[in-house]
Amino acid sequence: MGPGTPKALRRLGGVPLLVHAVRSLATARLVDLVVVAAPPDDVDDVSGLFADIELPADVRVLAGGETRQDSVRRALDSLPDDVDVVLVHDAARPLAPAELADSVARAVHGGAEAVVPAVPVADTVKEVDLAGRVVRTVDRGTLRAAQTPQGFRRDVLARAHADAARVGDLATDDAGLVERAGGQVVVIAGADEAFKVTRLADLAFAEAVVAKQRSVRGR
Repeated sequence: MGPGTPKALRRLGGVPLLVHAVRSLATARLVDLVVVAAPPDDVDDVSGLFADIELPADVRVLAGGETRQDSVRRALDSLPDDVDVVLVHDAARPLAPAELADSVARAVHGGAEAVVPAVPVADTVKEVDLAGRVVRTVDRGTLRAAQTPQGFRRDVLARAHADAARVGDLATDDAGLVERAGGQVVVIAGADEAFKVTRLADLAFAEAVVAKQRSVRGR
């Protein structure tokens, strides 16, 4: 996204991406608590974003760690003992609908250890070597692009993070840690709105989506 304001605090429709993401989670029927892992120096400022917002779920802000995994682990450790199902969500997917969070949570409550919402890959995918030469064209029929929120039994996710911390393992998502720990990850249908805001072009597209949503609500 370039220099300047951290991505999670960039404005989308006049509201930080983080607030959109938290609001979506907090309005899901099966979510009771949202824990935000913020940069250690910005905990007070991030907490202030939610001071005047009334949400159905409780929102707490804590200091995150040096890496994404550190932040998730700290958030896990902060949860009340009676929480047994956990969703992990990225602020970079601010428009993921509340219904998606509920679908993921229901799948975990239904017996799954770990659940990932995902969508089919539309592009042709090439595997390349370090020199940029194409090694092969991957069959996209078996490929899915993972989204968040991802859902887990708390004990399964905590164990995967503990194992990763011991060996210094890193993964781009929490489901990857569960996979490496030998857990079973189930894929359910994702949502078009749960796209990731990574580039300025993504932010522009998200602005168009928000404008359309507001137009529909205003009718």
